[in-house]
Amino acid sequence: MPTLPDFLRAIPKAELHCHLLGTVRRETFAELARREKAPLSAEEIEAFYTRGEKPVGVLRVLRALDAWLLRGPDDLHRITYEYLQDAASHNVRHAEFFWNPTGTVGQSGMAYPLAQQAILRAVADAQVDFGITARLVPAIDREASPEAAVEMVRWVLANRREEVPGIGIDYREVDRPPELFAQAYADARAGGLKTTAHAGEFGMPWTNVRTAVELLGVDRIDHGYTVIDNPEFAARCAERGIVFTVVPTNSYYLRTLAPERWALDHPIRRMPGLGLRIHPNTDDPTLHHVTPTQAWHMMVRDFGFGLDDLRGFMLNGIDAAWIDEGERRSMRAEWGARFDSLRAGMESATGAS
Repeated sequence: MPTLPDFLRAIPKAELHCHLLGTVRRETFAELARREKAPLSAEEIEAFYTRGEKPVGVLRVLRALDAWLLRGPDDLHRITYEYLQDAASHNVRHAEFFWNPTGTVGQSGMAYPLAQQAILRAVADAQVDFGITARLVPAIDREASPEAAVEMVRWVLANRREEVPGIGIDYREVDRPPELFAQAYADARAGGLKTTAHAGEFGMPWTNVRTAVELLGVDRIDHGYTVIDNPEFAARCAERGIVFTVVPTNSYYLRTLAPERWALDHPIRRMPGLGLRIHPNTDDPTLHHVTPTQAWHMMVRDFGFGLDDLRGFMLNGIDAAWIDEGERRSMRAEWGARFDSLRAGMESATGAS
């Protein structure tokens, strides 16, 4: 008899908020560390992949990969291919994933064109082997300078590929507001790139979300939780149909809300009630100990959303994806029909209505 997790694994999904270096399998990390004789003990590597009360910060893991482990195009190909293989096993059919070129290029010595080529080679290989389509989203390192962000956009524009339709920005938002990177975003938009931005994460004010929308001119928002603090602005986002790529395992809220209250008080629970369009994602799946199936399950188990809500979230992901309109229409029809068929089968087997 099909269960809810079975159903959630089988439905077609998009993944629009996932960081490539946050997908690295533990065994791959350990193997790369041994190969490079990195200054990391087995205990430290284990701590990277432990999600307890005081987990090692995800950003430390990502920085370690750039600093010590990624040394050539084959490394980037491997981790990209493995991520897409893992995602496809949960019926993610389309993925748009972040990669921070500033760190990789600066630390590994790989030139941007060579690194991008390796990642896109893995995208092509995974599509053949697993049937998953993917897009690469180079992301500004907001802990670096605004000048480095402008340089990164230049790299992207100088090496245009259809599989690289736009840019994002991530890493710690604290003390690094979106307006610092206005020039980089203006250059990206002028060059025809799509844009998204991490904003309203780490409890940062809702005004960061407004700046990303109104000054940077983004097409979608990653996280964006504090938008709920200003219902008037949230209503404007709802009217514009902006999709928020949310993360059920967001570590800030898991750390700062009481265990018995986090799911009840988490902004994700309130966002659809304000008319906002949301779409669930894994963010850093191997570091957060979450799969795409589990992220969708959390939307039901922890936040109380129903199957009608999930169908809407699925369609939000399609609408927010950086794909052409013909592909979008085809996806909406095919995925909607598949969702409905799987739902009917599950409800028939369980006697639900």
